[in-house]
Amino acid sequence: MTDEEQRLQVTAPAPDWFNWAIGQQGLSQRVESDGCSIHYLLWQPDEGVEDPGSILFLHGGGAHAHWWSHIAPFFRSGYRVAAMDLSGMGDSCGRDEYNATLRMEEIRAVIKDAGLGPKTHLVGHSFGGFMSMRYAAEYSESLAGLIVADSPLYPPGTDDDRRRRANPMGAIRLYPTFEEAVARFRLRPRQPCDNDFIVEYIARHSIKEVEGGFTWKFDTNAMAGKRFAEPFHEHLAAANCRAAMFRAGKSALVTDEMARYTNQLMGPKAPLVVIPDAHHHLILDQPLAFVAALATLLETWKREDQH
Repeated sequence: MTDEEQRLQVTAPAPDWFNWAIGQQGLSQRVESDGCSIHYLLWQPDEGVEDPGSILFLHGGGAHAHWWSHIAPFFRSGYRVAAMDLSGMGDSCGRDEYNATLRMEEIRAVIKDAGLGPKTHLVGHSFGGFMSMRYAAEYSESLAGLIVADSPLYPPGTDDDRRRRANPMGAIRLYPTFEEAVARFRLRPRQPCDNDFIVEYIARHSIKEVEGGFTWKFDTNAMAGKRFAEPFHEHLAAANCRAAMFRAGKSALVTDEMARYTNQLMGPKAPLVVIPDAHHHLILDQPLAFVAALATLLETWKREDQH
């Protein structure tokens, strides 16, 4: 085992389902988008699957593709699955400037490079949900469906101070050892999560070695406050594809009012799915409930297509 492989080994006790999932590692791939090298993970469908659909998972702010490594393998029975690192986060390159239009093209590049096909299900958590909205506004015809998971979309008129307070990333710190960095990993916003094995797995994939020590795999400029200047409510309203809203029942970011507002922008047929005991990072603290809800939704849509 290499030093890198040892660093990534989870030490917390983990259930069989988790060990099974992360044992099916996605293939690490790269594609160029507007001069930036974009990293993504790809899981091919199980052998014998005929005419598989496709899913692309998008992470939240300051996160990365491995936030989906314990989720994605559950969908290989019917789908080609990918999870990407948006620019400035994970193992994708940084940019001098970031905006949703550039990231929309990153999504498009990954869909093409990964061979996800003309009808992809786009699943975005939090910040990734916003990028999904931007993509759907421009390229709805290439989507089989849009699923937004606990993205804090504020109704018009919400004060800017409240928006800025919603997701402060803070300064990047340097740690002398890899294990000290792992020990300092925290979820933002803060929330309880009994699944220590998942949080540790995420932490170990969130760290890079730099001159003088170890630090986090994201650029603070990638999550600058100006991201709220984007008219994401207009992007979502312009999307012409099936859509659904997933909300964490105990979310610190998305209120009932915000969830209803987001869901209404999706149209009268869009379901609003609430995962009752989940906090904002619902794929970490309620992963199997999330898998079950998403699998049920995708199966429902598939049956609609067959009639």
